[in-house]
Amino acid sequence: MDLQTHRGNLFMNTATMAFRNLLKTIHNPDRFMDVIIQPIMFMLMFGYLFGGAISGNVKNYLPIIVPGILIQTMLSAASGSGSQIREDLDSGVFDRFKSLPISHIAPLAGQLFADVLRLTVAAITSLATGYAMGWRPASGLGGIVVSALLAIFIGWSLSWIFALLGLLAKNATTVESFSLMIMLTLSFLSNAFIPIKTLSKTMQVIAYMNPITYVITAIRQILSTGRLTYDALLVLIFGVAIVIVFAPLTVWAYNRNN
Repeated sequence: MDLQTHRGNLFMNTATMAFRNLLKTIHNPDRFMDVIIQPIMFMLMFGYLFGGAISGNVKNYLPIIVPGILIQTMLSAASGSGSQIREDLDSGVFDRFKSLPISHIAPLAGQLFADVLRLTVAAITSLATGYAMGWRPASGLGGIVVSALLAIFIGWSLSWIFALLGLLAKNATTVESFSLMIMLTLSFLSNAFIPIKTLSKTMQVIAYMNPITYVITAIRQILSTGRLTYDALLVLIFGVAIVIVFAPLTVWAYNRNN
């Protein structure tokens, strides 16, 4: 088999596996909730419950909470990658894949590429909900698109970490519990829902040590200026670094399991 044919088969196998994982998301209510129901519920609940207390009214609170919910949703959607991989390993479906004439890496690659579409749906849902509540960023449509792309990329880069967790964990329950703990810790100990200056000194230090704080700050800057700021470039580099470090580790763990 020549190189071009091998690449073509890898692409088709990966696309097939990605489609399979998307179907699993659609037919699994828990996975579907991560990308559709959760961002809508959190945006409405946090916006109308805390908007008046934190910013005086919901409209003034939306520039704070929309980027926060967007990134929280990216974390939640990305964490689903590890759970799905672990479930497939536990069910033995990966053993069946090994008997098929497909690329060895296609099941893993299909999962990670399916995550891009899941993250895209989650980002659109988050931003559309904020817009329906009256959020109007100064950057206009261009800033919304750029911020969404940055959020999706960061979410996809984090998917590699959760995929590695899924490959190393003993069962799907462990992956889900650990992923939920990571998501809640990173999102709530940041500037996602409140200004950091309102926190105590100790909590401010913790929030500034949280990388998600800088991701949210970068997205807020894009939405207010319509341009890629210095913080946004740092966040982009951060995402690339995650992929460079964790992609080989995830492939290694995948080969060890298969």
